Amino acid sequence: MGYIFDPAAVLTGKYLSWFIWGTVTTIGLTAAAWILGMVTGILLTLVRMIPLRPLEWLVALYVEYHRNVPLLVQIFVWYFGIPQLLPRPLSIWVNRHHSEFLLAMIALGLAMAAYITEDLRSGIRSIPKTQYEAARSIGFNYLQSMSWIILPQAVRIVIPPLINQTLLLFKNTSLAMAVGVAELTYNTREVDSYTFKTFEAFAVATVIYLAISFVIMGVGRITDRKLKLEIR
Repeated sequence: MGYIFDPAAVLTGKYLSWFIWGTVTTIGLTAAAWILGMVTGILLTLVRMIPLRPLEWLVALYVEYHRNVPLLVQIFVWYFGIPQLLPRPLSIWVNRHHSEFLLAMIALGLAMAAYITEDLRSGIRSIPKTQYEAARSIGFNYLQSMSWIILPQAVRIVIPPLINQTLLLFKNTSLAMAVGVAELTYNTREVDSYTFKTFEAFAVATVIYLAISFVIMGVGRITDRKLKLEIR
């Protein structure tokens, strides 16, 4: 008798709740890491644009580390290494409070920031120098010029690569299972272990990942189209 595909076997009872909570955790991890990545990426961009060589080198070193060290290794560094560098009371507190989610989020967000700052730098370079001169001529200082004139335009220019970075971040959340974060892939393996329905379990996870990815791409296209119309 041939194999019978039965997705209902993994979509009932506690198995369905595992998929739901895994999806919620994945979305939450993506959102938290995205916010951290955007804030850090913008700050790194502002620092990098200051005409001081040591600051440029520092940001460049940050970018090279996060772009060349495997993301899984970065997650391990944060989960196993960073708590050891903290003061003992704080390290004990971190270990007792199951901080897998927090530490994985920090690793993912900081890694994303390295790519965001490169995208923003490319966007800034495409803005005519007359924009800087106009901002300075009306009395804006460096931070005001970047915050109100330059960065808003740069963000609009680099929306497509930012959407790609968001998709990459969303998919990379699956690496957090390595440190015990109960995201979608982790819970899918749990379903597989209990039901022995490997194909069905990962087929459901695949559909969920695809659905969320399509939503991200759709929102990105709408945002890009809307901002381009505003620029015109």
